[in-house]
Amino acid sequence: MKTQHLEDSYPRLISYMEESGYSRIYINRFKWEINRILSMAPVQNWSSYMDIYLGYAKSSSSKDYLRNKRTIIGAIEQFDVFGRYPDGRRRHELYARSSYVSLSEEFKSIIDCYFEVESKRGKKASTIYTESHNAATFLLSLQEKGINALDEISEEAVMDFFVSSDGTKLRGCSYKKNIAAVFKACEPFFPDGGCLKVLAFLPAFREKRKNIQYLTPEEIVKIKAALSTEESPLTIRDKAVGLLALHTGLRCCDIAGMTMDSIDWSKDIIRVKQQKTDMPLELPMTAVVGNAIFDYITMERPKTGLDEIFLSQSRPYGALKSKSLSNVADKIMKVADIRQEKGSRRGFHIFRHHLATALLGNGIPQPVISRILGHMSTSSLDAYLSADFPHLKECSLSVEGFPLRKEVIQ
Repeated sequence: MKTQHLEDSYPRLISYMEESGYSRIYINRFKWEINRILSMAPVQNWSSYMDIYLGYAKSSSSKDYLRNKRTIIGAIEQFDVFGRYPDGRRRHELYARSSYVSLSEEFKSIIDCYFEVESKRGKKASTIYTESHNAATFLLSLQEKGINALDEISEEAVMDFFVSSDGTKLRGCSYKKNIAAVFKACEPFFPDGGCLKVLAFLPAFREKRKNIQYLTPEEIVKIKAALSTEESPLTIRDKAVGLLALHTGLRCCDIAGMTMDSIDWSKDIIRVKQQKTDMPLELPMTAVVGNAIFDYITMERPKTGLDEIFLSQSRPYGALKSKSLSNVADKIMKVADIRQEKGSRRGFHIFRHHLATALLGNGIPQPVISRILGHMSTSSLDAYLSADFPHLKECSLSVEGFPLRKEVIQ
């Protein structure tokens, strides 16, 4: 494990934490851990930051102690390897998970290649973790069968990972898609065809879609009241975020990523580069949305040099993360006194779903709706059709031609 880069750059990490308002105790924990890494790396057989953590795990069984070590070592790894600074809210987890650590060198190179490619492309860190973790688990299962290289992988071994000998499905479509994402990203860097072979061996599962919960007209009335009345306990920021999600259907990641340059106040236009598709999107900004954002910027937003519009509400101030927007959505639902039952959908995606179904119900052409929602394909609207009640009713069939017993309709 090379430590020269950490030794040269860690003062920047400490300065950043001091300027961002981190406590002296917390900063000293980072200093102590970094000094330990720099002093012990030359004599320890560490190959990754996970090795450093595993050393602690062997000597302690305290969950709190190990959680703290994972957080600090993970944050140091993120800074050293990827140049990412702590943000005060998201707990940094170690990249090298247990499955990865046990892989052969060739299998490790696949995970490393995927991580580098998709990180540069801007894929969400949570997605990268899920996909790489599933792929590492898959490769480890092959390795336990004596397979240690791509050219040794057989279709039988791949199928055994997904389906048992009696035909029972062990893993589903989403798991397969995550593994496929890793091998697709790595395929150009393994020209011998090994990745393509694995992709061909993956089972052809049929993807099933559940009906998406939708907002009723009564719920929309309550949500709008929660977002517009002065008596509402919601903060100005949460109202602005809620109105933006409700009226534009923007994804959480794109709302969180909006900067001051994203809004053209003179033309009432919102411009974002979508994180999911990496494509630009331009939307009209209604007066109610524009006024809400303006009120937040001028009346509540912390005075910082940050360019992002929506910031955290506690020190150290930072850009609002897309994960935090689920908490905002939950607050809105609670204030509106809706969807408090267990299992009810509360995230902002239901606002996006509402916009799509409202536009469909009003006869807006699907290509237009797809452009508004930033879809790459009009087929992405298929999931929303189940709540397009005006047009679903047009497809209903009369039961007059089908004789029924009286007790069926009583």
